[in-house]
Amino acid sequence: MYVLYEESGNFKAQKIFSQSDSTMQVESESGKRSKIKNTAVLFSFEQPAPAELLEQAQALAQTLEIDFLWECAPQEEFEATVFAEDYFGHVPNAVEKAALIFALNSAPAYFHRRGKGCYRPAPPDILAAALAAIEKKQAQAALQQEWIDQMVAGKLPEPIAQVADTLLTRPDKNSMQWKAFEAAVGKVGTSPEQLLLSLGAWPHPLALHQHRFLSTHFPKGTQFAPVSLGEIGKDLPFADVTAYSVDDTSTIEVDDALSVTPVDGDIVKVGIHIAVPGLAISRDNDFDKLARSRMSTVYIPGLKIPMLPGELISAFSLDAGQPRPALSLYVTANLATGELLSSETRVERITVKENLRHNTLDEQVTEEALDNPQAPLPYGEWLRPLWRLATHLAAQREQIRGKPENNNRVEYSFVLDGPHDDPASTVHLVPRRRNAPLDRLVAEYMILANNLWGGLLAQHGVPGIYRSQQTGRVRMSTHALPHEAIGVPQYAWSTSPLRRYVDLINQGQILAAAEHGVSARLVAPFKPKDADLYAIIGAFESQYTAWGDYQSSMERYWCLRWLQQQGTSTIQGSVIRDDLVRLDCAPFVTRVASLPELERGQIVTLDILGFDELALELDCRLREVVAA
Repeated sequence: MYVLYEESGNFKAQKIFSQSDSTMQVESESGKRSKIKNTAVLFSFEQPAPAELLEQAQALAQTLEIDFLWECAPQEEFEATVFAEDYFGHVPNAVEKAALIFALNSAPAYFHRRGKGCYRPAPPDILAAALAAIEKKQAQAALQQEWIDQMVAGKLPEPIAQVADTLLTRPDKNSMQWKAFEAAVGKVGTSPEQLLLSLGAWPHPLALHQHRFLSTHFPKGTQFAPVSLGEIGKDLPFADVTAYSVDDTSTIEVDDALSVTPVDGDIVKVGIHIAVPGLAISRDNDFDKLARSRMSTVYIPGLKIPMLPGELISAFSLDAGQPRPALSLYVTANLATGELLSSETRVERITVKENLRHNTLDEQVTEEALDNPQAPLPYGEWLRPLWRLATHLAAQREQIRGKPENNNRVEYSFVLDGPHDDPASTVHLVPRRRNAPLDRLVAEYMILANNLWGGLLAQHGVPGIYRSQQTGRVRMSTHALPHEAIGVPQYAWSTSPLRRYVDLINQGQILAAAEHGVSARLVAPFKPKDADLYAIIGAFESQYTAWGDYQSSMERYWCLRWLQQQGTSTIQGSVIRDDLVRLDCAPFVTRVASLPELERGQIVTLDILGFDELALELDCRLREVVAA
C-alpha cells in the first residue's frame, strides 16, 4: 500500500512500512524511512508505483484547464478527491485524484486552500484582481528581462540611466531597475562600478569616484546657504606685534601666525596667534551645527570643501593687513638655553603684516642661512630668533622621545591645470621635504601651543579633546595623557579651528579657561564628563577617516594620471615589505606580482603594464633589482 502526502509544501508518494493511530512510517524507493503524521496523508493507493504516480499525475495535471475547473467547482469549500469524481464522471483512480490536487494547488489565484486537500473557488471579483496582478507582474518580469538583455549586450536602458546615480550609494532594492541591474552584474560577471562605466552611465572613473563620495557625504551639495554675522571682536585690545603667517599657496583659511618681540638680550616673547572663530561659534548655535555636520575641511587635488561657510572664514582668517581677533599664546623664553620662562593666553586683535608662502621662501630659508647671522635671509629678524628657540624645543622633545623624528620623506602637493573633475587636466606633482626649515619651525610652535593649551585645560579642570600615544597606540580622549611619538606630556589639537572641528571645540574650552581660570570648569561650554564630548570624538574620528580615505584615493587617481601624462613606461621604487613597493617619482605604493623576497629599502626597476583608474591600481612587473 502507498500514500500520497504533503510535506513542507511538496507532494510525495511512498510505501507504507508501518502505521499507528497518529503516525506512520513510510519507505522510499531507495529504502530510506521517514516518519510522518497521518493527518498529512491525502489518500492511499495500491497502484501504480509511487514514482509512476507522480510522473503520470504531473503530466495529466498539465492538461487540465484551470478556468474550466473553476467554473465546474462547487462555490463552497470542497474536498479535492470528492470533486475529482464529479469532474471525471467516474470513480477516479489514484493518478486522476493526484492530478486534480496538483492542478488545484498550482492555481492559488483560482482556488484558495482551506486545509488538507480542501479548496474553495475564489469569488469572481477577487479572481479578476488576482489575475490582473499576475498579468502586471508578468509584464514587469518581461520588461525587467528586456533591460537585463540590453545591459548584457552593452546598451544602457533609459530607465536604468535615470537612476544610475543612486545604484552605487542609495539603491532602491525593491525597484525593477535595481533588480535588473543586479541580475545584469551577475550575468556579465563584473563589478557594479565596471558595468556602469562600460554602459556609459559615467563618462570616466573620476566622475564615478567623485559622485560616490559626494552623494554619500554631501547629498544636498557642498555649498553653504548665505550666512551673516555682525562685527566681532571690535572691542578687543589691539596687540602691537609684527606677525607673519606661512602657508601653502592654496591656503585660504589662515589659521595661525607667529610674532617675536625682543625683551632683554637673549630673552624674547614669542606670540603664537590663532584665528578665533570660537567668538562667533558657540555650542549648538547654527554655525556650530554647520561645522559639526562636516567635522573637517576636505582636501583633494584641485578641490577643497571647507568646514565653515566662506563668510566665517573671511571674518576670522588671519589675512594680511586686516585687523582680526586672535587667541594668542605668548611664551617668554631664553634663546640661549631654550628655557620657557612664562606663558600667557590672551584674546586680542592683531594685524598680520604678510601672508608668506612656502613656494616663494623654501629655497631661500635654509638651515645655513638661519644659523649664520651674516647670510642673506628674507625676514631674518623674524625667522632667526624663532628658529633658535624652535631648535631647542625640538631637541627637548627628542630627548623625551629617545630618538630623532623621521621627517626625511618627500611629500607632494598636487597642482591641477584645469578642473578637478576633468581627467584631461594636467597634474603637477610638486615635491617638498617634510624637514624643510620653515615646515619644522611652524610645526614646532603649533606643537608648543597644543601642548601648553592642553596643559592649561588640565590645570583648571576643564575637559578637552586630546590626542595621546602610549605603547604605540594613538587615540583621542578627554584626558590629558602623554603623546610619546611627539614627546609632550599632553597634546590637544587647537591650532586649526577654521579647518577642524576638534580644534574649534578645544578653542571654546581654552577661551573659558583663559577668562575664568579656576572657575572655568563651571562656565565652559563642555563640563567634565559631558557625554556629548565623547560623541563628538567618535563622530570626528569616523568622518575624519572618511575624508582621509577619499583624499588618499583621489591622490592615487591623480598619480595614475600623472604617470600616463608623463608617458612613463619604466619606473623605480623601493621595497617596503613583501610585494609592496613605494615609487620614487610619486607618492604611490603598489603591489608587484611575483616579486622575489627582497630586503626593505631595496631599489627595483618596474615595467608599467597598465593603469586601472577604477580600482586605483598600477599593473607592473619587475624588470630588475638595482644594486643597493
